[in-house]
Amino acid sequence: MDYTSWAYGLLGGLMIGCAAAIYLLINGRIMGASGIVGGLMDGSGRSTWAERVLFIVGLVGAPALLGLVYKLPSTNVTNNIGLLIVAGLLVGIGTRLGSGCTSGHGVCGISRLSIRSIIATLVYIGAGAAIIIIARAIGVLS
Repeated sequence: MDYTSWAYGLLGGLMIGCAAAIYLLINGRIMGASGIVGGLMDGSGRSTWAERVLFIVGLVGAPALLGLVYKLPSTNVTNNIGLLIVAGLLVGIGTRLGSGCTSGHGVCGISRLSIRSIIATLVYIGAGAAIIIIARAIGVLS
């Protein structure tokens, strides 16, 4: 059994949970990444633009800095640029339709016992599992 894979998951989950709690305590708002990015894109977050940019810089920069010090675990991201673009667009559309993303609904919403977030999380996890099963069945993913 590879203990490092679950340890990384546990550590990452604890870090995300703590960050969400701190964000809520300090700002009084949910740490939903899609809402933070969306507010920058559509202009609705003009009053908090610096906070939003710093959040995104930290979200991208912290793992990049960690990668300079430690060997990060490998990922299974595809090299197919078209597939990445389609996947990104589908995620963006899904977050708009679902009024939130995994961090907003899955981390913050469930921890607040929000029925809407619990249902949203069940739907997107179920849809993701169904897509993987279908994609593997038709040979798109191996």
